[in-house]
Amino acid sequence: MEEHDVVIVGAGIAGLATAIALKRVGVKALVLEKSEGLRATGAAIGLHPNAWLALEALGVAHKLTTTTYPPLRKVNVTNIDTGATQQITFPQPDKHGHESRPIHRKALSEALAEELPVDTIRFSSKLKSIVNLQAEEGSSYAIIHMENGVSIKAKALIGCDGVHSVVARWLGLTTPINSGRWAVRGLAIFPEGHRLGVDVQQFVTIGKRAGFAALNDKEVYWFLVGKSSKGEEIPHDPEMIKKEVISNFAKNFPISYLRVVQHSDLSTVTSAPLLFRFPWDVILGNLSKGNITVAGDAMHPMTPDLGQGGCSALEDAVVLGRHIGNLIIKNKKLVVGDQVAEALERYVKERKWRVAKLIVGSYLAGWVQQDGSGWFMKFLRDSIFYRHFSSLISNDKQYDCGKLPCVSSSNNELDNDPRKIY
Repeated sequence: MEEHDVVIVGAGIAGLATAIALKRVGVKALVLEKSEGLRATGAAIGLHPNAWLALEALGVAHKLTTTTYPPLRKVNVTNIDTGATQQITFPQPDKHGHESRPIHRKALSEALAEELPVDTIRFSSKLKSIVNLQAEEGSSYAIIHMENGVSIKAKALIGCDGVHSVVARWLGLTTPINSGRWAVRGLAIFPEGHRLGVDVQQFVTIGKRAGFAALNDKEVYWFLVGKSSKGEEIPHDPEMIKKEVISNFAKNFPISYLRVVQHSDLSTVTSAPLLFRFPWDVILGNLSKGNITVAGDAMHPMTPDLGQGGCSALEDAVVLGRHIGNLIIKNKKLVVGDQVAEALERYVKERKWRVAKLIVGSYLAGWVQQDGSGWFMKFLRDSIFYRHFSSLISNDKQYDCGKLPCVSSSNNELDNDPRKIY
């Protein structure tokens, strides 16, 4: 049986960021990833000021702000049925100068992974089951059984294994439910330049919402969100997805949008139902048990309508690292047992209300933009949501998750190895 200090399941945004946060406070983690390489599902991700603050705390922000990703300033929303267009603006830069920017999801994953020692991530490692072992003197360990037959003994286990998390299921969290909507996404490539400008373009009609945003002069991220209909099946093959979007789902959308979809890089095109966890299940559920907890989509899957899934995962990593770091400072070492469990409970207590609010906000943002054609829904969408978009989301997107504590690496009580857990 292998033995490791901390094991993180999943090398997505949450898992990589958590490993960095723990590294910053002197704890070495092993990251288990079932895929053969880094995951980049979704092609692009919007990073809002709250995400940039988290990335600064992790020491990674500078690697992404030096690139040429344009800030998101305006969104032109066109009603397909009436032809009317509204312009909404993103919040002004925060006091730190951070703005919302769309970036390549792969670039974020690689920037995070580069901060970790080469032996941190173990690919092609699929989790099979978890057993919590109570040892002598109140110590507890997580025994992780892998599908390849390997067993790992860990003093702490953090599940960052996504919406269908094995760790969340072990904790007893409810299975995420289908929102009744689906999304397709992709990245369009224009070798000669797209000439579409930097403003985000969005198109709405009854039951559908689509749009695109430029990442740079030659690449454009696009999406389409629709309501699930009985008997309607969304293809999973990239070529079929592209064909269905152009000839069926978005056939009445503007030529500019269809042109973007036509230029898709098929390796980036995906489709998926939009799942979320009920906010009361996050507030009342077991988000930690002893020395085991969850982060990112494993804790709080949400619909993408506020663009906060990945951003909140980065927040999770910093908050978890802070509570573990404070525990090390208090005890001059990271002890196993009840004190680790209490640190994880403090992390959960700090996060659950924040992410429950984001789940609600994301669901309502999706509902108000594409659910129904009656006068009341149009009033909510056009006169309230779009007109007051900036003020509605400002606090959420400028949330500061805090900093990581400074843990001295020269403390003799850590045997001069701050990564060691006793």
